[in-house]
Amino acid sequence: MGASGLGSALANCINLSNLTLYLYDNQIGDEGATGLGSALANCINLSNLALYLYDNQIGAMGASGLGSALANCINLSNLTLYFGRNQIGDEGATGLGSALANCINLSNLTLYLQQKQFICFGL
Repeated sequence: MGASGLGSALANCINLSNLTLYLYDNQIGDEGATGLGSALANCINLSNLALYLYDNQIGAMGASGLGSALANCINLSNLTLYFGRNQIGDEGATGLGSALANCINLSNLTLYLQQKQFICFGL
């Protein structure tokens, strides 16, 4: 069940507007990150979200999948993502950023991307 199951359960909380999840060091991986995001996208009133996903073996696919899913959270205005000590790399950071650019109501974004390898952002 894992992170995807947690997200599915939270998706039933239809009036949820503020959510903070501390899920660091839980081996969530790509599948769990994507599943969590997909489930949270069903929380239509969610406006403030903080996800602490530090040290969870999340790669490029998981970061991109989470970002794509969260782009469907139409009321999301404040987002904080802690992705430290994962393996998202350049591809994951690019996918995450591109997906989050589609969050039409996002006004505040904080990303923590401390990685074991260097991430190169193009200007």
